[in-house]
Amino acid sequence: MPSWSEYKAAARERGALALELFVVNSVPAKPEALKAVLPDHLAYQARLEAEGKLAFAGPVSDPSGERMDGEGMIVYRAASLEEARALADADPMHSTGTRSYTIRRWLINEGSLTLSVGLSGKTVSMA
Repeated sequence: MPSWSEYKAAARERGALALELFVVNSVPAKPEALKAVLPDHLAYQARLEAEGKLAFAGPVSDPSGERMDGEGMIVYRAASLEEARALADADPMHSTGTRSYTIRRWLINEGSLTLSVGLSGKTVSMA
């Protein structure tokens, strides 16, 4: 089994993008505290987005796809796993113990993203 860095290097050699992001799976630990911490969490997310460190964030469904159980996913742009962990640790939801998280590296090799920006209508859509 290759190490992470070996796998990433091999993917790049094959011509893959090999974009490394960091995926945080965040789950409620103290659901009763969520509402109180939410404004600080959202302000933190907005700051990271403005700094270019937050790629995506939002709630995910339960495994059935039918219910929302409070689980969330955050995708960070960071130079290392340690930096991504520091970003997650500093999130008010995690630093207060309101939520707990796991973090994993994600190597993006394939896929596409379509972005449409309407300048006069001030519209943005993504598919």
